[in-house]
Amino acid sequence: MPPIIAPSLEEFERLADDAWRTIPAALREAAKGVVISVEDFPDEDVCRDMDLESPFELLGLYQGVAINERSVMDGAADIDMVFLFRRPMLDYWCESDEDLSLIVRHVLIHEIGHHFGFSDDDMEALEAEA
Repeated sequence: MPPIIAPSLEEFERLADDAWRTIPAALREAAKGVVISVEDFPDEDVCRDMDLESPFELLGLYQGVAINERSVMDGAADIDMVFLFRRPMLDYWCESDEDLSLIVRHVLIHEIGHHFGFSDDDMEALEAEA
């Protein structure tokens, strides 16, 4: 069996772009202000704040205020961001034998779901629809 080469950050961004296009159009439109960033790992602050034993524990992260928690009284908000962490997802991929593009899609949908304040059940239904 030939060796499998892990996708680079740029190739991983293409996987994320492909996954983004599978999200229903109405939700893509509602989340168009969310910035998606592919990083190798969560930064030290995130690891500390989330009390992670290892940066490999976190596949993705939504940072922002969920739409259902916003108020007209809130000031200007920071940019809503979804982080996809390449190395933890690659590690999961190697251990799970799942298709990498489906893993990226699952994590992206889950994190976008946090932007909308969706429950885990809502996110499962969204992923099934996508």
